[in-house]
Amino acid sequence: MSKKVVVLGSINVDTTYHVDRFPQPGETISAKSKSSAPGGKGANQAVAAARSGAKTFFIGAVGSDSEGQYMLEALKDNDVDVHHITVDKYHGTGSAAVTLDAEGQNDIMIYGGANQAMTPDLVNDIDDVLDGADFLISQFETPQDVTLAAFKKAKGHNVTTILNPAPAHDILPELLKYTDVIAPNESECALLTGIAITDEDSMLKSADYFRKQGVKHLLITLGSKGVFYSCPGDKYGLVPAFKVHAVDTTAAGDTFIGALSSQLEDDLSNVADALVYAQRASSLTVQGMGAMPSIPTADKVKAALAEK
Repeated sequence: MSKKVVVLGSINVDTTYHVDRFPQPGETISAKSKSSAPGGKGANQAVAAARSGAKTFFIGAVGSDSEGQYMLEALKDNDVDVHHITVDKYHGTGSAAVTLDAEGQNDIMIYGGANQAMTPDLVNDIDDVLDGADFLISQFETPQDVTLAAFKKAKGHNVTTILNPAPAHDILPELLKYTDVIAPNESECALLTGIAITDEDSMLKSADYFRKQGVKHLLITLGSKGVFYSCPGDKYGLVPAFKVHAVDTTAAGDTFIGALSSQLEDDLSNVADALVYAQRASSLTVQGMGAMPSIPTADKVKAALAEK
């Protein structure tokens, strides 16, 4: 049976500037080309979950502008339910300016718009969408007090909550009490815990830090080194990454989270296998250009896994 995944998060229109290299401070350089595509961490994660077979629902906000309509259509075209997306008459749809260099690395500037204008009352009426859901996912491109309100509701429906603390900054202590799974990358993890990620011992100490705050499960994405996981009962390990040539890493982490949610059991009993699938999905994303357009379907991920 397919998973039911609910994503609370950001919706952005991404504009990507393709350059040979990043500019130095005060320097002006020419972009080789420019392209626009649907994106936002929340929207990317929802599309990744849907393309991997999950029944996916979205909670968020767009502006009453052409970009907002564009994003609603993009999500609907990817089988994401948009009935809980609010149209904000006072703030524009979120946007992101992405600078992408010849090596596939990126710098991103984000305008929050309607995403950052969200308030906790936006999740007052989400019980219907949480009913029967397996996971509720959120990130840090929307206000944490909204996520906290939603995670509290999720606990009343026995929904497993996943927090992707990106971009990383201080976390509301109460939010961690309602978080079942936290999934930072290594730099985000170090920023949040004060523990530099250098080896297995430092990752286990990070897991212990989060467990003391109430978070049972820790997943640390380590780029080319793979993903470290730690779960209760002294269950931990490292799932290696797939080696590929990256041309655009923009939605790699979002694909990982969304694809993972489509495969993971609520109790994380199959975490290692689900991480292999999510890693493979992410490895396919970085081989394509653009955020949402490069997210693979389940058929493509399974075919790539069969190739090994």
